Amino acid sequence: MSIERIQPGPRMSQAVVHGDTVYLAGQVAEGDTVEAQSRAALQRVDELLASVGSDKSKLLSATIYLADIADFAAMNSVWDEWVDGANPPARATVEAKLATPDFRVEFAVIAAV
Repeated sequence: MSIERIQPGPRMSQAVVHGDTVYLAGQVAEGDTVEAQSRAALQRVDELLASVGSDKSKLLSATIYLADIADFAAMNSVWDEWVDGANPPARATVEAKLATPDFRVEFAVIAAV
């Protein structure tokens, strides 16, 4: 079974397709609020999924990292507008120290192609 690496770099690829499954690297974005960062990062998820012929209706799982769990409700307000309510993935949300203090949220997803 072949492996296709999307936007590979020296440290990681933005996505990896193996068989009928795509694995996305954690997606972050700039913005002043967790809502703004969530919208922009989820737009990036949409773009990466589209680049391999998938979309959010095919999400299998999502892991969401929040720098501050107090942002849970604010992030969920954006997530709830974005996610395909008829096809929600399995999901976990955790509080974690992110790569830089500017990032408040990171989304890592796995989807069917």
